[in-house]
Amino acid sequence: MTLAMQAMHKALPEPDKHPLPPRHVTENAAASVGVDLGPDESTHRAATLAAHFSYGASTGALYSKVAGVTGLSPAVEGMLFGVAVWAGSYLGLLPGAGLYPSAEDESAPRNALMIGAHLVWGASLGVLMHTLPIKDSGEI
Repeated sequence: MTLAMQAMHKALPEPDKHPLPPRHVTENAAASVGVDLGPDESTHRAATLAAHFSYGASTGALYSKVAGVTGLSPAVEGMLFGVAVWAGSYLGLLPGAGLYPSAEDESAPRNALMIGAHLVWGASLGVLMHTLPIKDSGEI
């Protein structure tokens, strides 16, 4: 997902090439709890990657509770989950928490990028969840 976001970001029109939501969300979340990430770009990048991967892992864990219930192919089912995560995050949770503006306030190209990235993430999640030998206990 991160690689897809970076690749699509390069193709955005110039006015839309400002940092992507995970960067803003991470910086806003850190500031809201009094954490100063300082001026070092590598610290901001590392914090953003850690936060975004953690959020993805947490929401991905929720998928395990619904995986296989739709009867759709794993990739399609995962893509639907990915879009649901995008909608819940960018139309509800993040604006509600004051961490990022609503997707309704974003340009169409930036929303397309983020939805596309969540489709990639969801498809990957769906395929992996149905491919990995997960035991009934949830362990691999």
